[in-house]
Amino acid sequence: MLKIDTVLFATDFSPLANAALDDALALARTHGAVLHLLHAVVLHADDPNDPAHHFPDAEEIRVRLEEAADGRMTSQLAERNAGDIQVVRAQRRGISAAPAILEYADEIDADVIVMSTHGRRGLSHALLGSVTEEVVRLSARPVLTIRPREGSPAAAHLDNILVPVDFSRHSERAVAHALEFCRAYEARLHLLHVFEQPVMPEVYLGGSTMTDFSRVESSLREALTAVANRAGAGADTGIHVREGRAVAGILAAAAEIPADLIVIATHGLGGLTHVLLGSVTDKVLRRAECPVLTVKAFGRSLLG
Repeated sequence: MLKIDTVLFATDFSPLANAALDDALALARTHGAVLHLLHAVVLHADDPNDPAHHFPDAEEIRVRLEEAADGRMTSQLAERNAGDIQVVRAQRRGISAAPAILEYADEIDADVIVMSTHGRRGLSHALLGSVTEEVVRLSARPVLTIRPREGSPAAAHLDNILVPVDFSRHSERAVAHALEFCRAYEARLHLLHVFEQPVMPEVYLGGSTMTDFSRVESSLREALTAVANRAGAGADTGIHVREGRAVAGILAAAAEIPADLIVIATHGLGGLTHVLLGSVTDKVLRRAECPVLTVKAFGRSLLG
């Protein structure tokens, strides 16, 4: 069973972040959770080595920024008729946003962090690689990243949930989380394995280095079915096997299903020595059209 009591939504008030607020509200409403709406006030003046720190009006500037942010939060909630949700408006100062977000998440013991994948600089500057990437990489808690899109909030209505599986125990943890989301939202679970041809010099094998995909496809489907059975999933679980590059295969499957949510582990077969951020997971976060929930191998669980 999913246990989501506290949802943290971090915003910079960009139009794209504002759109993701709908997902955070829907998630909190569905689970009866408290929603913390956080704005990180980032000022170089917080650095005592910054000359601006010594400006006599620095404190006044901070106060005005915080008042403006609080006003924006209030108006956004009013526009969305969020009176049925318990909302805590909060602000934290810091020399950068990600540490402030992570510290506040620890302070309130958040179950999940919700963020947009793009911020103030718009589509030309994905925050992944900066704030969102840092939060996903360092947070011990699941992080739900929302890419701006048209349509209703995915958190309010899920029909299909996709989990990429590489047969590591970390990906099976993601399957367990996805299955509980399926039960909560009456959605269908889809498991996917993308078979990537091993890259080896011909001299190692004395001939062709390519594996005949048709010879392994059946075994891979059986292995995915076994993963579904171990998780306790039903017989209607979608089993998908593709050949090609992992990221392209995941995105293509998500589009074809179509998936309303991708649940993916941040570690794969390489364990702690191979963080997928910077490779598969990072690229899926950047490019997926639907929301992506990243689950840490050794972090907070949403399973009660």
